[in-house]
Amino acid sequence: MNAERDLAPLAPSVVRALNDKLYEKRKVAALEIEKLVREFVAQNNTSQIKHVIQILSQEFALSQHPHSRKGGLIGLAACSIALGKDSGLYLKELIEPVLTCFNDADSRLRYYACEALYNIVKVARGSVLPHFNVLFDGLSKLAADPDPNVKSGSELLDRLLKDIVTESNQFDLVGFIPLLRERIYSNNQYARQFIISWILVLESVPDINLLDYLPEILDGLFQILGDNSKEIRKMCEVALGEFLKEIKKNPSSVKFAEMANILVIHCQAADDLIQLTAMCWMREFIQLAGRVMLPYSSGILTAVLPCLSYDDRKKNIKEVANVCNQSLMKLVIPEDDEMDEAKQTLPAEPTSEESLSKPEAASSSSLDASGDSNFSNSSVFTVTSCERIQVTLNLDGIVQVLDCHLHDTSIGMMTRIAVLKWLYHLYIKTPRKMFRHTDSLFPILLRTLSDESDEVILKDLEVLAEIASSPAGQTEGHGPSDVSDVRPSPVELHVPARAGQLSSSGTKGLECSPSTPTMNSYFYKFMINLLKRFSSERKLLDTRGAFIIRQLCLLLNAENIFHSMADILLREEDLKFASTMVHTLNTILLTSSELFQLRNQLKDLKTPESRNLFCCLYRSWCHNPVTTVSLCFLTQNYKHAYDLIQKFGDLEVTVDFLTEVDKLVQLIECPIFTYLRLQLLDVKNNPYLIKALYGLLMLLPQSSAFQLLSHRLQCVPNPELMQTTDSTKPSTSFKRASASNIDYTELLQHFEKVQNKHLEARHQRAGRAEQLDRRVVL
Repeated sequence: MNAERDLAPLAPSVVRALNDKLYEKRKVAALEIEKLVREFVAQNNTSQIKHVIQILSQEFALSQHPHSRKGGLIGLAACSIALGKDSGLYLKELIEPVLTCFNDADSRLRYYACEALYNIVKVARGSVLPHFNVLFDGLSKLAADPDPNVKSGSELLDRLLKDIVTESNQFDLVGFIPLLRERIYSNNQYARQFIISWILVLESVPDINLLDYLPEILDGLFQILGDNSKEIRKMCEVALGEFLKEIKKNPSSVKFAEMANILVIHCQAADDLIQLTAMCWMREFIQLAGRVMLPYSSGILTAVLPCLSYDDRKKNIKEVANVCNQSLMKLVIPEDDEMDEAKQTLPAEPTSEESLSKPEAASSSSLDASGDSNFSNSSVFTVTSCERIQVTLNLDGIVQVLDCHLHDTSIGMMTRIAVLKWLYHLYIKTPRKMFRHTDSLFPILLRTLSDESDEVILKDLEVLAEIASSPAGQTEGHGPSDVSDVRPSPVELHVPARAGQLSSSGTKGLECSPSTPTMNSYFYKFMINLLKRFSSERKLLDTRGAFIIRQLCLLLNAENIFHSMADILLREEDLKFASTMVHTLNTILLTSSELFQLRNQLKDLKTPESRNLFCCLYRSWCHNPVTTVSLCFLTQNYKHAYDLIQKFGDLEVTVDFLTEVDKLVQLIECPIFTYLRLQLLDVKNNPYLIKALYGLLMLLPQSSAFQLLSHRLQCVPNPELMQTTDSTKPSTSFKRASASNIDYTELLQHFEKVQNKHLEARHQRAGRAEQLDRRVVL
């Protein structure tokens, strides 16, 4: 009895009914409570209303007895119905005990709690919004409830709450975002579905601007996009699509910089849908935000570059990645080469590129922004020269990523090509800054010449040619210290000084007159290292040597290439390599269409420059006797060619030597030597040409080449006129030779000296081979 009096104003019969196990009796008690509370509302007796709610909460809803808890829940719902529009004054007391029952172990009780809260919310409508977070928190747990009835009840409540939020303009988005950010990382499928459904609802409400808080939930959305459920993935895809549409409509209000690194991470996801979606977002960000994305370039490249080598199974990702790459490349402008100098005029700004953020490793989670991500909305889209300077290109980070990808032997061909295109683009747009990295990039660029793809080699040569010809690479004096020690003294490569070299970063050797090519201190270093590469990797020389040199002749000045290589080979200690390299260069010189102009220049020797080039080539060509003769044929030095062939009797005639003579005979029959064959008609003025050809004929065994040359010489008219002309009437070749001021006696002596070195070297090699054979026998 005392207990019943303590629960007043509830009648003892009502208390008994609320504790009953039958739902019908509890319902009757709830109707009595509703009637009672209505009377208190009419009397404006708030104290009694609070007392009734407290009793129902403490003595019933939070009771240890399950039937009492059920009675308390239905009683609280009845109170809410009775209160009507005044229920908002008591919502905290009404909601809290019901939400506590959401965690009950009994599924039936959880269902009744859903039902009770549904009735409370239905009556209160917009008044529940101040309590939205606790309601959302409770519902997010029930969304993953294992009992289907509970899930069904929670879905009804969820729909009601969404209707209230949609029709109201009082929703506290700022207070809700932290909870959403926390719950969006749930791994439960139903919880994820619940979260996405709410994001879609909030995004559809005109008065709610969820876009402002997208950076806080974007990562979680991409996590959900990888869910195993197709339905959830589709829902998340729709949500992300809606956000992207909103971004395109209102780019000025988008926090691009805050989301850039999130996209970088997910652009490297293993899941194809996540990667494609993130890449599409990245494409739009680069195109909409422009240079705001530049501080994140290294991270973007880390994500994008590997995708360029995807096969047809990931064709869509590859295509979008390619657009991202091209769009990002366009953001680098010549002004980026002057950013350091511009910043030096601002006292508050860093004075050097090193004062920006440290370059990060090429990892998927690295943030490469330099701290300049907080730009005003206007600076994103109104690109003036002043605003451009606000965004600093983190060149160190970009070069680090590009260098890392070049070192990675597992990357695909298209990725390597893209890396080289980036390097070339950076050397064109920001040459002064790029030359700070040249010494570190140079070795890997040289190694890339051994790539199996011709297209990769072509791009690599373009980069190396730009390094070798860019005015920004010009240094004081004669260039790098390791080059000056190797440069021979007799004939030096002339590098003309040019006014204003540092101001015209786009000038290349191709665009200059051949007589004044744009060269810098890296050109000779490049030639030295290229020859070293050929020497250490003979397979590269055999398979790609001619291809590489021919392309370089197109990209740079052919005369300087041949001049410098001949200059370097003059000091080559490996005589066998020197002979092989000279033979390769000679073949290129005589057969390549790219060297037509250079051949014409050498053929006539009309200018001091051409005669200087001939002498330089000749000294190195002496490493190979047959190539020396072919050079004399090319330059129409027929008497000297004849004199050289006379010396062949003192040389060691090997199979290789005869093979080279055979190839020279074949070359004489080629279109390049058409002028030489026509000169055979003028026997009187070209006696030494005929004698030189007969000398070659006498060297050859009775082979097909012998027959070929013999037939050619049989076509020479009037053989009896082959006598040497009278010394009082010098021939044309004598006149041209004397006019050229070339000391042929000295050249002949040099030839003999070089051949003696080769003979001595062959004897030494033979001696070492003999000693080795003896050791094997012993």
